Amino acid sequence: MKKFFPVYVRVPLIFFLVFGLMEYCIDSGDRAAFIKFPMLSIFLAVFLFVLIAIEITLSAVNRILFQLMTPEEKEQLAYKNSLSLKESDWYKGLMHRLTKTQPIENESILLLDHDYDGIKELDNNLPPWWVYLFYIGIIFGVVYFARYEVFGGDNQEVELKKEMAQAKIDVEEYLKTAPDLMDEKTVILLTDKPSLDAGKEIFANNCAACHRSDGGGQIGPNLTDDRWILGGGIKNLFHTINNGGRDGKGMISWKGTLKPKEIQKVASYILSLQGSNPKDPKAPDGEIWVDESAAKNEVTEVNAEEKTENNTEVKK
Repeated sequence: MKKFFPVYVRVPLIFFLVFGLMEYCIDSGDRAAFIKFPMLSIFLAVFLFVLIAIEITLSAVNRILFQLMTPEEKEQLAYKNSLSLKESDWYKGLMHRLTKTQPIENESILLLDHDYDGIKELDNNLPPWWVYLFYIGIIFGVVYFARYEVFGGDNQEVELKKEMAQAKIDVEEYLKTAPDLMDEKTVILLTDKPSLDAGKEIFANNCAACHRSDGGGQIGPNLTDDRWILGGGIKNLFHTINNGGRDGKGMISWKGTLKPKEIQKVASYILSLQGSNPKDPKAPDGEIWVDESAAKNEVTEVNAEEKTENNTEVKK
C-alpha cells in the first residue's frame, strides 16, 4: 500500500474515511455529525494526528535505515522490491501483492542467523492482506465503540423488540384487508350491490340445492325468517358456512371449497334475504336470534339520551 499510495495521499484518505463512517453510522439529524458531537470529533482528530506522526516517523526511520545499509543489503532490498515487477500475469501479480510470498530460491537471503536445535527461521513479513484487515478491524472497533457505547445505539435485543413490535402492527394492518385470512372475528357485513350479486351467484351454485333459490328452505332450513339453529348475524353465519353445521345431520364445511371472501359475500347475501317472505317457505326451525352487541349499543344510546335530558332539566 505504501508503494502505491504515498503518505500525503494515504493519511487524508484515512481521514475522510473515518469521518465518512462517522457521518454514515450516526444519526445527527440536520447537522453534520462532527459538529453535533464535538468530543468525538476531537478524539478522531487526535487519533488521525497520531497516525500522521507515526507515518512521518516511520518514513524518516526508513530513510535513515536505508542510508545506513551496506551495499549488499541495499542490493538484497532492491532484489526483493523487484520481484513484484517481474510478474507478467495480472492475477499472479495481484496475489503476490496481497501475500508477498517469496520463491524458494530466496530462502538463503531471508534466512535468519539464529539456530535453535537445528531449526531456523525465515525473515518473512506479515501478508499485506492480513495487515489491511487488522487496520480495518481497528477502525471498525473505534466506530463500533462510539456508536453503541458513547452514543447509546440500539443493541440487538432492542432492535429485535422494535422489529417485532413493528411486525405485529404490520400483520394487524394486513389482516384488516387480507381477504384470504378473514375469519369469523374479523368478517364484516357487506351491503354493496356488486358483493351481494356475487354472493347470490355463489348461493345459486352451491346452496340452492338444499335451501332453494329463494332461501325458503328444502332439505336445509328456511333462511328468510328470524330463527337460526346456530345463531344469526354475519359472524355466526360465516362460522357455520366455514366449519359446517351440526355433527351428523348438519351442513358440510365449505372452507375447502369457498375462499373466506366468497363465504363473506354469500353470508351477506343470505342475511339480505331476511323478511323476503318466499312462497311456501319451510317451517321455522331453531330459535329467534337477537344481536346482543346491537342491543347493548341501543341501551347505551338510550341511557345517554336520558342522561342528556336529565342534565337539561337540572339546568332549567
